[in-house]
Amino acid sequence: MASFTAKDVQALRERTNVGMMDCKKALTEADGDMEKAIDILREKGLASAAKKAGRVAAEGVIGTFSDGNVSALIELNCETDFVGGNPEFKALANKIAETAVIAKPADLDALKAATIAGGTASVEDSIQELFLKVREHLDLRRFATVEGTAVSYIHGGGSVGVLVTFDTDAADNADFIAMGKNVAMQVAAMSPSYLDEASVPADVIEHEKAINLAQMNEDPKMASKPDAVKGKIVEGKIKKYFSEVCLLDQDFVRSDLFEGTVGGYIDKVAKDLGAAVKCTGFIRYAKGEGIQKKEENFADEIAGMVK
Repeated sequence: MASFTAKDVQALRERTNVGMMDCKKALTEADGDMEKAIDILREKGLASAAKKAGRVAAEGVIGTFSDGNVSALIELNCETDFVGGNPEFKALANKIAETAVIAKPADLDALKAATIAGGTASVEDSIQELFLKVREHLDLRRFATVEGTAVSYIHGGGSVGVLVTFDTDAADNADFIAMGKNVAMQVAAMSPSYLDEASVPADVIEHEKAINLAQMNEDPKMASKPDAVKGKIVEGKIKKYFSEVCLLDQDFVRSDLFEGTVGGYIDKVAKDLGAAVKCTGFIRYAKGEGIQKKEENFADEIAGMVK
């Protein structure tokens, strides 16, 4: 018998937007393997590419800091959105990001041990000091630093943070900075997985091709078509896949500024500036992504207290 629970079925539904019964059948066929079940649903044409993360419920904030040469993003978590919106909590997150830029720590433990920017205590002790005020579990979950020209964007008071890196000789130009901010907003809104087509691993492309071919073989109208025809259709679908998951191939969301791809928008701004501008990468953090918050069952909790 397949090993999965009702919560697994619900999680699969949330990731694929497919009905509960189809999700249950897919999990049964996949022996409870979530990723395999997603592939099964996709092969049957019931689901598109699934969301990367399941249910997200952790609270906190994304902090950022840049000194012009090095930039950082950090994620600081807490238990409630009340503490997450606390100005002192947000200020601590940004101070930790500044510390990451100054100390250039090798890993998370090194960042926690570093002396916090502008203070004398360690980052870990500074977090503990705030804990004594708010009385919630606080956790410095992750950080990232980049060197060179980067433009940052923080959305929703810290719910999403983005760093986009560029190779350019116009780093101090106001129009370049505005363009970089718009590209960072694109990353925040559209959550691309890769920078461009060349960044997509070969095994990922082959996996997508296999999924699309399986979908056609499941479709009575398509199954009998020659392999060469199917191959051309799959290549077209892969181009569409690139336009969805690759930043530079995505349609630029600010169509009021430019109609076309993000890559085309960057090229236009570079031409207008008469400067070389190349987008080299991005980092996107969303608070709590991939963390499942504990679900409280107060009836069970009370029953446990009176035993």
